[in-house]
Amino acid sequence: MGDMSGLVEFAGNSIYGLQAFDALWGAFCIIVVWRRLAQIRFKSEDQQNEFLEPLLDAASAGDFEGVTEMCEESPRIVPQLILLAVNNRDLGYNKVKQLVADRFQRDVLAEMEYRITWVVTMIKSAPMLGLLGTVLGMMAAFGKLAGSQKVDATHLAGDISLALITTFVGLTIAIPLSLVLASVQIRTRKMEDLVGDGLGRFMEVFKATFEQQPAEPVRS
Repeated sequence: MGDMSGLVEFAGNSIYGLQAFDALWGAFCIIVVWRRLAQIRFKSEDQQNEFLEPLLDAASAGDFEGVTEMCEESPRIVPQLILLAVNNRDLGYNKVKQLVADRFQRDVLAEMEYRITWVVTMIKSAPMLGLLGTVLGMMAAFGKLAGSQKVDATHLAGDISLALITTFVGLTIAIPLSLVLASVQIRTRKMEDLVGDGLGRFMEVFKATFEQQPAEPVRS
């Protein structure tokens, strides 16, 4: 019986440790994504439009040096993707459009998806660890009750406490992470919409510059 109690205590402490790691890693991933969003997105459509209007005027006039200067001053993703397009404009419109889309998917969305996937995993695993603690605690408690020896109420209460506390801790981790994750996902979708709108407007002007360029004479 003493060996069983020691095993349950070790398992309970291990579950508490795993839940602590669960909470810390989930919070860390959330913070990383939140800070990344704050760095790369415009806070509102009006703020993005305020940035884009002079830039689009410069692009329409073919002043790509001016466009480059404006984009280099901003760390946000729309200016950086526009800068990528301008620096690679010799590739042609279609290749530049694909390059910009691939870079946005790889360097921004994929990175965030990686972190968000970890947060979702932590949200799912925290209650599962709590359930594991509940099962262990109840198994130990019923095992003592089924024994022929006199049951120590203190030890029995400890097993039941393990069953309840691990479940409580798991839910305490999962619920706040779920709420914060929902907020992050909403911000991410808004960022995607703004990026799509901003890049779409620039690429229309960018495409027009190629159409306005005179075709090279055919050499005989």
